Amino acid sequence: MRLKEYFKQTKGVGVLATADRDGNVDAALYARPQILEDGTAAFIMHDRLTHHNLQSNPRAVYLFVEETTGYHGKRLFLYKTEEERNSDRIQSLRRRPHPSENDQNVEPEFVVIFRVEKELPLIGPSK
Repeated sequence: MRLKEYFKQTKGVGVLATADRDGNVDAALYARPQILEDGTAAFIMHDRLTHHNLQSNPRAVYLFVEETTGYHGKRLFLYKTEEERNSDRIQSLRRRPHPSENDQNVEPEFVVIFRVEKELPLIGPSK
């Protein structure tokens, strides 16, 4: 199954792991990525530690655990290629409604696009 269909159909929990230029790591819960037509993966994020790390180190790993018995899922090795701040593209990628743009407490948002460099099963080969 291709990644686009996989993430549309498969429920589960995802973790996006990043590190800054000094190697200080972070891991955060993230929704399933939107897989774009060109095969890149898009994540919507706020300007927090994950986004901060990606400013100095474009590499990340997304670990996805399927909502099923046993340990099934995927590991995606990612490389950031672009990002957009508060763009219309964010709204087109949303799966769920979001607070109104008129809310004064709304944080800046980014859509961050990654090239998928490698895809591995959750458990299994490491090459």
